[in-house]
Amino acid sequence: MALLESLNLPLGQPLDNYHLEDCFNKPHSLHSLTGKSGTLVMFTCNHCPYAIAVWPRIIRLHEEFSKSISFIAINPNINPAYPDDSPDNMKKKIDEWGIRFPYLVDKDQNVARAFKAQCTPDLYLYDSENLLVYHGRIDDNWQDESKVTKQDLKEAMQNLVEGKPVSDEQKPSMGCSIKWLA
Repeated sequence: MALLESLNLPLGQPLDNYHLEDCFNKPHSLHSLTGKSGTLVMFTCNHCPYAIAVWPRIIRLHEEFSKSISFIAINPNINPAYPDDSPDNMKKKIDEWGIRFPYLVDKDQNVARAFKAQCTPDLYLYDSENLLVYHGRIDDNWQDESKVTKQDLKEAMQNLVEGKPVSDEQKPSMGCSIKWLA
């Protein structure tokens, strides 16, 4: 599994409205899922060790911020070579991990390409105006949560909810490469 970092993208980019289905074939538009204070869009999957390590942290952040920030997970790894990431296995992970926000299927990978997503996880935090304010890592230790000293994403979310500026000093997320079809 190739380790990649997220790209350094200019902040202020708008959240475009894409239409995807979840793993239960229910259609969603990204704009219909936005939150009062902001929206987190996360490209992720079921099999990548980096994604697996941070799923519990994302789920806890959702529990803490769900009243003001909407969470959207998107799986771009719908690839026959990676059956662990199939929609059926996404359903199992929703139950197993207790995911209480949309987990969408990007079967043609067009949304991941439009976002310039590189890895799983790749995180995008938008403000209430649907403008990108954070694109970076969850925290400073993906491997061992007990050694985390800086919770970058949580700090950005807290600032967003409190109406404070989000720091433009952002460190990239890192994870397995997206399993591109072509």
